[in-house]
Amino acid sequence: MTAPAAKPELRPANPQFSSGPCAKRPGWSLSALEGALLGRSHRAKEPKARLAEVITRSKAVLGMPADWRLGIVPASDTGAVEMALWSLLGPRGVDVLVWESFSKEWATDIAKQLKLADVRTLEAPYGRLPDLAQAAPDRDLVFVWNGTTSGVRLPNADWIAADREGLAICDATSAAFAMDLPWDKLDVVTWSWQKVLGGEAAHGMLALSPRAVARLESFNPDRPLPKIFRLTKGGKLIEGIFAGETINTPSMLCVEDALDGLRWAESIGGLRALIGRSEANVGAIAHWVERTDWVDFLAKDAATRSCTSICLKIVAPWFTALDAAGQAAAAKSLASMLEKEGVALDAGAYRDAPPGLRIWGGATVETADIRALLPWLDWAFAQVAANQQKAAA
Repeated sequence: MTAPAAKPELRPANPQFSSGPCAKRPGWSLSALEGALLGRSHRAKEPKARLAEVITRSKAVLGMPADWRLGIVPASDTGAVEMALWSLLGPRGVDVLVWESFSKEWATDIAKQLKLADVRTLEAPYGRLPDLAQAAPDRDLVFVWNGTTSGVRLPNADWIAADREGLAICDATSAAFAMDLPWDKLDVVTWSWQKVLGGEAAHGMLALSPRAVARLESFNPDRPLPKIFRLTKGGKLIEGIFAGETINTPSMLCVEDALDGLRWAESIGGLRALIGRSEANVGAIAHWVERTDWVDFLAKDAATRSCTSICLKIVAPWFTALDAAGQAAAAKSLASMLEKEGVALDAGAYRDAPPGLRIWGGATVETADIRALLPWLDWAFAQVAANQQKAAA
C-alpha cells in the first residue's frame, strides 16, 4: 500500500497497549486509591472486609454461580494455576491443550515437575487451536481460554462434555471480564487483577466449582505442597481462603485498586459492557486489517481471534523473504518506532511468538485510541520498509 506522506496528526490519548500489566480504566488517577487501608493488618475487620468485597463483586460482575468458591491467592495468575495443578492433578490422566507459551508452560510443569505418568499434550502452532475433539471426558483437562501470546481464543466450550468425569481447569487470565466463560463447562478458573480491569499485579484469583472442591477433599497428593499451595486442612477445604482470609499478606493498595476497577465495571453496565468494549476494539482493528495489505491476524480462523491480546503478523513479501533473525529485527524496529513516537508502548509480539505486533484491546482501552493508533501503524511500517529497502540497495 502507499505509505502516508507525513506522520499522522492524531495521536492516541492513552498509548498504553501492553498485554500485562494493562492500561488503567478511563479516568483513573491516584486519587482512586486514597481510601486504601494502608498500615493495617489484612486480618483486621475492615481490611478483611475489603478483601471479601473483591471476591463478592468479582463473582457478581462475572455472573459466577453461587455455589462456586472464589479466593484471592498469591503470585498472580501463575500462582493460581500452579495451586490448582499441584493440588488437584493425579487421580486421572491429564490432557493439556497447548497453543502458545503459557499453555506450554503448564504442560511442562505437569510433565516435568509434577512428573505425572499419564499426560497427553494436544498441541498446535501459534495461530491455531489443537484438535479439541481429542480431549477425553474421562481425563482432566488443562487449558487457557485465551492465548495471551498468540491472540487465539476458544470460540466456545462445545468440545467439553457436560457429563465429563474429569475436571476442566482453565487459565482465563486474559479472558475473564472480556469474554463469556461457560461456568457449567468449567471446574477451575484462574485470572489476575492486572489484565482486563487494569489492576495492579501480584495477586491471583482462584475459582472452584463444587466438583473441584469434592476433588480437593477426596484426593490427598503424595507430594509435598508448600504452604501457599495448600487449600485443605484435615481433608476439608479451608473456607477462609474464599472469604477474604488470604494465605499470605496481600497489598491493601492493590486491593483498593482492584475494587476501583470492579466499581467502574459495574458503573458502565457490568460484564456485557466490558465484553462490548473489547469486541469493539478488535472490530476496529479487523476493519483496518481488511484494507491493509501488509498485515494480518496471527489467528488463522476469524472465529478464534482474541478481543484482548490482539496479535498481528506482517505479511509483506519483503518481510516474509527475510530469515528469522531479519524478521525479528524488523518487527522490533517497528515496535520501537511506535514507542519512540509515544503512540504505542509495549506493542511488540511476545518474545516466544512469531515476530509482529500485540495490541491489548481489553475493556480499559478506548476504541478511539485504537482507531487513532492504526494510521501510525501504517506510517511506522512504511518507515521500516523504506529503511529495509535502503539497506538492501
